[in-house]
Amino acid sequence: MIEYELLKIIWWVLVGVLLIGFALTDGFDMGSMAIMPFVGKNDEERRAAINTIAPHWDGNQVWFITAGGALFAAWPMVYATAFSGMYWALLLVLFALFLRPVGFDYRSKLENKKWRNSWDWGLAVGGAVPALVFGVAFGNMFLGVPFTLDETVRSTYTGSFFALLNPFALVCGIVSLSMLSAHGGAWLMLRTDGDLHARSAKATQLMGVVFLVCFLGAGAWLYFGNIEGYTLAQPFDTNAVANPLAKEVITNGNHGWMNNYSIYPITMMAPIMAILGSLIVIVAAAKAKAGLSFLGTSFMVIGAILTAGFALFPFLMPSSINPVASLTMWDAVSSKNTLTVMTVAACIFVPIILCYTTWCYYKMWGVITNKHIKANSHSLY
Repeated sequence: MIEYELLKIIWWVLVGVLLIGFALTDGFDMGSMAIMPFVGKNDEERRAAINTIAPHWDGNQVWFITAGGALFAAWPMVYATAFSGMYWALLLVLFALFLRPVGFDYRSKLENKKWRNSWDWGLAVGGAVPALVFGVAFGNMFLGVPFTLDETVRSTYTGSFFALLNPFALVCGIVSLSMLSAHGGAWLMLRTDGDLHARSAKATQLMGVVFLVCFLGAGAWLYFGNIEGYTLAQPFDTNAVANPLAKEVITNGNHGWMNNYSIYPITMMAPIMAILGSLIVIVAAAKAKAGLSFLGTSFMVIGAILTAGFALFPFLMPSSINPVASLTMWDAVSSKNTLTVMTVAACIFVPIILCYTTWCYYKMWGVITNKHIKANSHSLY
């Protein structure tokens, strides 16, 4: 039988893996559509961009659904607080995502320029808005979310949608948007040719520069700004029954959430990976090296998500009103039996999903050209 403490760590890792999987796969879907109206200058080029993700986009989105389901099952209090407190932000993401399946299916039904241009911008919004909002949400985690818990551990959220759009969170949103846009641009480089390939390379390089500047800026803001991180007071029983109010939180001595990087120096590999990835992208995209650019954007995605996760550890949702009410991976978690059953299910199904996904990409790989679009105009998106 696996110890309860180890199960909590396992699910912190697994949810992180699901988020990375979502960003790596559905991330290039969203990113490629966010830049599609800018890199595609005619109908054939835009259709080529759309059809690079046509066989995979809905399957990739399953990572997002799975991550949400895992969040609900592993950390129900985090799920409840986040989805109720950030209701309008998540609703905005949901409505933006609605534009994707409808846009893919209806965009090419009519040979009307205005009709197709409208759906192209709808697809761009469906890719850019979720990428931006996810970054804004992560940014607000560092600032603390305005919620508290009463004596019965019921959460009360006192913030508003517009309060989420503060300067630091918006910088984090730009980090996320530029990161996924670069990832999408690198994907288009891999799957297209000609002018679309060349413009995608330029967009990828530009987004790599924006990411690097904003990522370093956000880190400097955390360290030198007036943002204070939280630390759990020791001793803390990591095997205790879930009760977020049964802990002590120290709100000084953790300058900008940087403590973990000094305690565990190995975690510095995360921001180094993100920075190295952006440098690879900037250089590789300038030389139109598609494979190397995609590797660099993958490093950016993995490094950026791990950077945020390592900095916040073990906090999942810090409270700006009452630090003691902050939700952590130790005390906002499901029961031992729930985590055990979930672990067994994950060990069985995650490898199957990975193998199936890999097989799909292998069988459906290829460059989408303008000639291919014209020859199959009635059977493609």
